[in-house]
Amino acid sequence: MLTKFHESFKKLAAYCEKEQFKGYDPYDGLNSKLFQSIPLIPRSRIMRLAWIQFFKRSPLNLRKVVGIKKEYNPKALGLFLSAYCILYKHDKNPAHVKSIEFFVEKIEACRTKGYSGACWGYNFDWESRAFFQPKFTPTIVASSFIANALMDAYDITGDEKLLTTARSTCDFILKDLNRTHDAAGNYAFSYSPLDNSVVFNASLLGARLLARVYSHTKETSLISESKKAVAFCVNYQKEDGSWSYGTLPFHQWIDNFHTGYNLECISDYMKYSRDISYSEVLHKGFKYYIETFFTNEGVSKYYSNSIYPIDIHAPSQLIITLQKLGKMDAHKELMDKVINWTIDHMQSKEGFFRYQVNKYVTSKIPYMRWSQAWMFVSLSIYLNHYMPKTETIL
Repeated sequence: MLTKFHESFKKLAAYCEKEQFKGYDPYDGLNSKLFQSIPLIPRSRIMRLAWIQFFKRSPLNLRKVVGIKKEYNPKALGLFLSAYCILYKHDKNPAHVKSIEFFVEKIEACRTKGYSGACWGYNFDWESRAFFQPKFTPTIVASSFIANALMDAYDITGDEKLLTTARSTCDFILKDLNRTHDAAGNYAFSYSPLDNSVVFNASLLGARLLARVYSHTKETSLISESKKAVAFCVNYQKEDGSWSYGTLPFHQWIDNFHTGYNLECISDYMKYSRDISYSEVLHKGFKYYIETFFTNEGVSKYYSNSIYPIDIHAPSQLIITLQKLGKMDAHKELMDKVINWTIDHMQSKEGFFRYQVNKYVTSKIPYMRWSQAWMFVSLSIYLNHYMPKTETIL
């Protein structure tokens, strides 16, 4: 099984390197030159939403036809950076240092300017039911993942500039994002500076970064604010251990990988802060997660009440969640089933992983951020954990 997973990873890495880590995204529809050229239509919220949803849901990749190019996605760059840091820790291959330097350089080049600290957004306009985000509007999700990746690189290289950049992302989170408070004085961070939405995984990602930076700088203000954001989100955990995606009426679903985000962030907060007061929250949440979202055959369900669509983000998040919570060995049988099913049903001969398997149709579009970057990270984690240190992964 290990050999099969290793071969899968090498095929994926070869594909990503061939594409120079550029690619399409499920939400990049508004980058279409055709759409932008139609008079007045790009100004319509309904048309923007419909256009994005069409490209997200279509199993056919029409992006070349409408003038959408493969590009670097800042968050994908951060994920690849984290993965190469994992690879370097495994076998100290000097080639991995070159890759780390490459991704750090690209990440620095696509920073969004004009905010209180280092921050990043996506390389496309993005219309959702909750808000509209112009291209490169910084978000707490993209910025926290990228800053965490820079911290991963800092742990390897000791380059103080990386820590300084990650610390400045904390300023973006604390000074530029909006807050929703509860009666106890706790709060959630907004998704971006342009909205006031409450999305639990997003706020927890920001809290996790504050706690991680605190573990290096020992600034009490960072851990104090981190705890307030964690406390706010923990108070919304349901009795069965689950969380809805957010507080808005149309955010009341419960899904696989965002639950995984919540768990890993709370776990990391406890690790970096040494505050173990949320141990029971984590235990309840993990029990719900592991018993709800995976079948005995190794299929990763999307929603708590529905298997479909089987989305590549779900199996990749399982490995990350188990690793963060120190539960890989305890749940190795299930993890192996999930990876095996995913490789058999979602990896192409070319090496890339498909986006989604639906009941009657499969989306085979090779999204770089959503699919390849996440599987690259998760397989790196798996192989680093189980491959002998005397063997190279890549």
